[in-house]
Amino acid sequence: MRMKFLEKICLSIVLIITSSVYSQNMQEGFQYLETGKFDKAEIFFQKILVDYPNNKTANLCYGRAVGLNGNAPKAVNIFTNLLEEYPKDLEIELNYAESLLWGKQFENAKVYYTTLVAENPTNFAALLGFANTFSNLKEYENALIYVNKALEISVKNPNAMVSKKYIRLGYANEFVQKQNYSKALSLLNENLIDFPNDKETLLNKVNIYLMTKETDNATKIYKEIATNAKDSLLALNGLSLVAHINEKDKSALEISKTALLKSKIIKDTTLTKQTFERYTQALIWNRKFKEAETKIKDLILDYGEQNWVLALRATLGMYRSDFKETIADYEQILKKDSLSFDGNLGSTNAYFANGEINKAYSGVFKTLDIFKNQKDAVGFLNKINKNYTPYVEEKLSYTFDNGDNVAYSSFTKITFPINTSLSFSANYEYRKTENTVSKNEAKSNNFNLELQYQLHPKIIFNAKGGISRANSYSNNYSQLLAEVFFKMKPLKLQDLEIGYKREVQNFNADLVDKEIASNNLILNYNLSTNFKFGWYTQYLYTTQTDENERNLLFTSLYYNFLSKPAFKGGLNFQYITFKNQVPETYFSPEKFNAVEVFIDISKNDKN
Repeated sequence: MRMKFLEKICLSIVLIITSSVYSQNMQEGFQYLETGKFDKAEIFFQKILVDYPNNKTANLCYGRAVGLNGNAPKAVNIFTNLLEEYPKDLEIELNYAESLLWGKQFENAKVYYTTLVAENPTNFAALLGFANTFSNLKEYENALIYVNKALEISVKNPNAMVSKKYIRLGYANEFVQKQNYSKALSLLNENLIDFPNDKETLLNKVNIYLMTKETDNATKIYKEIATNAKDSLLALNGLSLVAHINEKDKSALEISKTALLKSKIIKDTTLTKQTFERYTQALIWNRKFKEAETKIKDLILDYGEQNWVLALRATLGMYRSDFKETIADYEQILKKDSLSFDGNLGSTNAYFANGEINKAYSGVFKTLDIFKNQKDAVGFLNKINKNYTPYVEEKLSYTFDNGDNVAYSSFTKITFPINTSLSFSANYEYRKTENTVSKNEAKSNNFNLELQYQLHPKIIFNAKGGISRANSYSNNYSQLLAEVFFKMKPLKLQDLEIGYKREVQNFNADLVDKEIASNNLILNYNLSTNFKFGWYTQYLYTTQTDENERNLLFTSLYYNFLSKPAFKGGLNFQYITFKNQVPETYFSPEKFNAVEVFIDISKNDKN
């Protein structure tokens, strides 16, 4: 008995010594796991299992190393086998559940954690894993419930606090997509209570302020972020964008130039690229196209045709109206990354600008499939839809001249788009004119039906037909109205209109009474440039039912001072000839020349 007792004691001592030595041998592997060296941990525990294939701890650690090293399916199999050997072992169950998250099997993880948490309602790891599962499934409300339960078990646990931070960030983004910005900001502010001055949270807040154009708040946050050299550079890039949103593009460029100098000192690869990107954008915003083109060529030499560089070239193309080249750049971006937001919405904009409306619709729907409720994409869809939604246009006017004529008129037009290529319109114009000296007066009622058809992205056909009924002091009659036009874009920045128009002269009561109809052959041409100058020319050849003929040439050289509001000025020249002179009836000189200086300011929905 004594011998057996001693043998048992010796065996226990040997087991204790072996266990101690074995634990010390595995400490190196534990260290690899703790420091994130999962490839080394995997090799280490694989070697341990050669000598100790049934050791539970080694198998657990090996499974974790394999899964965290990127092979989640293999880790799931390892823990599945361990559960068969050790059923209801909580440690293995927790690792198995976590491995489902590594493998992005979130629905399976949700089912498994539901049971696990029900059986272990106070287990911190189970509660936190369940919270992270809900977060990955974007069920943020449940995620917050369970992360809070985990924090009740382990107050201020750093892992749980970090999870809570990212749950709030995800939840806030969900509200941003729904354009519920106040709720999103509330969640982000809660984050800032737990994590004061957290940069990720502040950047999420500033993005909301940029979307809502609350530029003062955005500026304030960028200044809060600028607490060190790198973050100061990040803030400068942001402040340049804020200036652009405020329509202060010159300031945007100056800020970006400061950031460019700062980036040479800081030498951070990511921030340097962001600074180059913002600086090039600022050049484009300021219409410094040659400088922007040179910069983009330099970036291609330094970085190759990476997507962010291609996006800059595409943006330059949009500003220059090089739509085909822009579309090609965006298609190249999408070949590399089909989920690129810039590629998807950018190409949609380019197709729309190029007159390819069906492709623009396809592009915006695809963008919204990928980026649900994204504000810019939704806004762009509304912009397209607005062009193809029935609408009513109403104009009222009162005119007078130095010939003692006054006139009141109203114009009503109803448009019904059938599809992206075809639309119909009906319009009615009423005009009453009177001479305050002779007391002669007349009324005219014009009714027209109009068809507009897009033959080609660059060619639109317009046809209009109707009737004019007039009642004057000595004459009542009806006349046919007609109009046929081709509107074309022969080359970029050029617009050409060629057409025919039949109308009845109704400027004053005497003209209405004379029943003069005119047939006009019309040519309109406009040339825009990328350096703010433009040239508009109109030529009309007119034959009239009173056997008179007219030639009219109007040309205008103008300069665009501002785009918002549209502010331009320039020089106009007009040359008119009439075959017959009938000054007692209407202005009809043999030759007439006029030169004028003009300015024009306008602001409307399209501008």
